[in-house]
Formats: sequence, C-alpha cells, structure tokens
Amino acid sequence: MYHLVIPVVIPADGRKPVSATQLASPTQSLEALGSGPRLTRDQARQLIRVADEDLPAVLSAAREAKQRFRPGGITYSRKVFLPLTNLCRDYCGYCTFRRDPGEPGARTIPPEEVLEVALRGQQLGCTEALFSLGDKPELLFPEMRERLRQLGYKSTLQYLEAMCELILRKTNLLPHPNPGLLSADWIRRLAAVSPSMGLMLETTNASLLKKNAAHDNAPDKLPAKRLKTIEEAGKQGVPFTTGLLIGIGESLDDRVDTLLAIRELHRRYGHIQEVIVQNFRAKPGIPMRNWPEPTRGEMLRTIAVARLLMPDMNIQAPPNLSAPYYDDLLDAGINDWGGISPLTPDFINPEKPWPHLEQLRLRTEAKGYQLQQRLPVYPEFMPSIIARPGLLSEKTAIAADRIGHLGRTA
Repeated sequence: MYHLVIPVVIPADGRKPVSATQLASPTQSLEALGSGPRLTRDQARQLIRVADEDLPAVLSAAREAKQRFRPGGITYSRKVFLPLTNLCRDYCGYCTFRRDPGEPGARTIPPEEVLEVALRGQQLGCTEALFSLGDKPELLFPEMRERLRQLGYKSTLQYLEAMCELILRKTNLLPHPNPGLLSADWIRRLAAVSPSMGLMLETTNASLLKKNAAHDNAPDKLPAKRLKTIEEAGKQGVPFTTGLLIGIGESLDDRVDTLLAIRELHRRYGHIQEVIVQNFRAKPGIPMRNWPEPTRGEMLRTIAVARLLMPDMNIQAPPNLSAPYYDDLLDAGINDWGGISPLTPDFINPEKPWPHLEQLRLRTEAKGYQLQQRLPVYPEFMPSIIARPGLLSEKTAIAADRIGHLGRTA
C-alpha cells in the first residue's frame, strides 16, 4: 500500500508555523499568516470553516497572495475537447461521461475525427488538444478490445499515444492527455508526445469507495493509486495538472488533507503546474442526482484555503461549473480559468456550457484583471520541455513564440 506522509513544513527562514493554540480567531490566524509562516493543517481546517462575517478577511488574504504570485493577469487555455473514448471500467456516482458498450452515445472517435476537430480548433486560435477518456476500458469490455484491434492498437493508451503524436505532426496544437492511472513506463511514453498531462486526485478519502458512496465500483479512484501516478510524474519531471473534486461525500477536513497531499508532492518534485478546485454538479440519470451541490460559500472557502496553502502555485476553477457567479471565484484567489473551447462542448459536464470568451474577458476585466491566453503547459515549465530535442520541443517552442511566453490578451 502506498502512503503519503504530510509533514508540517517549517519555513526556510527558520520561523516556526503558528500553533493551533495561538489561533483564537480566524482574524488572528490571518494576521499570523501575514507575518510570514506557512499555513498549517490546523489553520487551514479553521479557515475552511470560517463564518460568513469573517469570510471577507479570508478572501482578501487569498487575493493578496494571488497578486504577489501572479499580479494583474488571469490565464486560460484555448482548447478543443477530444473525448477519445467514453467507455470506462469505473462507475463513479457523479459521472455522465462514461458509457458501457452498446449504450446510447458510447463511442471511440477515429483518427480522422481527431484530426478534423483539431484543425478546426486551430483555425479558431486554439493551442490545446485536451484528450479525456475512460480508464483502460479494454480490461473490462471485449468490445473495446475489438475496436482497438480494428484501429490497429493493442490498448487505449497506445491509441492515445498515437493520437497525441498525430496532433503534434499535423497541427499547431499541443496535446494534454487525461488518461487515468499510469505506470512509470506510460508516463514516460506519453511525456514524449505531450508537454503536460493530468490526473485529478479528487480526494484522499478512501472511504468513498464503500458501497453506495461516490466511488463505489470505481477501483481506479483509490487515492493511494492516484497519488502514486502523480508522484511518478514528479520523479520524471513531467508538468502535471491535478486537483480536488468537492461535494462528493468528503468532509471539510478531507478537502484540506487533499490540498496538503498535493502541496507535499509539489514540495518534493516541483512538478504540479496547476491545482484545480472543481465542484460537483448534480445531473439527471446519475446515482448522485439528488446529492446536494457545494454552495457558493464552500467554493470560495475551498479556493481561498487552496491559495493560502499554496501561495506560489497556479490555482484554477472552471467557470462553467459556477455560472452565473463565476467571476466571484476571482475574489478567492484563482489565477486561471482552465481550458475554454470556442468549438467543442464540455463533454464531462455537457449541460454547463463554457462562457463565450468575450464574456469571460469582460467579467475578468470588471474585477480588475487582464485575461491572457496560455498553452496547456504553463510558462515556467516550458524550458525543460523545449530543452529536449525532438518534435515535441520544436512544436512547444513554436506555440510559445506564437502567443508569447507569458501569454497574450484574449
């Protein structure tokens, strides 16, 4: 069994973290934080429960931390969404994306469609090809094994690898795959054809795999397995996107512990390029259709605590899942909106369309920030990608030059 030990982090300048006994109120906690020590678990657990009257002070501290880290700008990635296959061996209680073979809407898209969508996105200024797919469906479904055989591949990951290479060779887009759990060898192989990749940690609470919980009958959602994939990416220096999903049965303390687990992995390896705070949305037809959704206040508190725990990391929240108040998320310290497509829907949350880019720009500017386009790999991680010889390096450098290393306005 894989275990992640999360130590209390002592600041490099020798100052000790403020102890929980010193925190008589959230205001005192923030004052102590402002004097220099890093936010501790006890402080974070207090702040994520902050009362409404103290919330403005927490949000203000988070915004100040964001401005010290990334002053002025809010980034996004202009993308096409490519659902390579929606067959999946996991059955998560909140998912409408996955299908079994033969179900309406079940499909694996062919190479010609991958390329056609990518080229249309290229004409609209997209720079990211986001690949989402079920986790190794061929291990459960003989129909998927036959479909892969027809396409000329032995596994879903082998097909994904080929499609990432197709994007690199035939378009100006950069692939960003979200393929599920990966071995060390598959991380290495996919890193050769994509500058970054991702896997949502979601939660560190393994009890959500119990019967009738969110991850019942979803063995790939075991937190230890997901932490192992994220750590292996760190060992290989792969720029990695991860995050937490709130509102699926976890506690407030679980949210803090999930953020701390991500912070610790980044402390060890320095490879977490962004942390997503994503909120559960109820949908018809899913086992969790009657489950309560996280409130606006829960999102604001979780994002603010994420920013205060990780003041020097990129924090993202998807705007379409918090409409119509998504611009309020800027008050909690995010510096990125994630991927936005002018062409394809959000196949994971199809009932929640992305905002139009002009609307996103206007609402971002109304909060005092400038909207800037970025690549799927963040600027601070590009040098290591560009330094490696080969097609990926060449295409990343070209894309970076096209929009500017620090991004361009929307």
